[in-house]
Amino acid sequence: MASTPEDDQDTPASPQTRERPSRLIDIAVALLFLVADAVILVVAVMLFVMVGMGTAQSPYASATAHSRDVPVLMWLAVWGLPVLAATGAVVHARLRMPISAVVQTLFALACAFLAVAWTRMLLS
Repeated sequence: MASTPEDDQDTPASPQTRERPSRLIDIAVALLFLVADAVILVVAVMLFVMVGMGTAQSPYASATAHSRDVPVLMWLAVWGLPVLAATGAVVHARLRMPISAVVQTLFALACAFLAVAWTRMLLS
């Protein structure tokens, strides 16, 4: 017995036949992410500069080696943002939103660069 069209509407579409969002929606979402990502990166760079300047030694101070323990929560904050950004890029790629995926991938790369800089600062 052949299935009726009403029966086909109740079943979810397979990933191969899923319709992708319109290009206009993709561009609008990408622009929103671009603005939000830019704000996040500016704040992160400002924090990096302020914390880096606050912990820098005076050039006239003795060159004694100092070691400080970095809390686990700090490492989660430093490396959590790039992981979340990369996850967002993968999600947008899976949603078949190429422009948003590219914006999120660039944001993930910028976050990874900042995480490396933060790590170097925390370990120095």
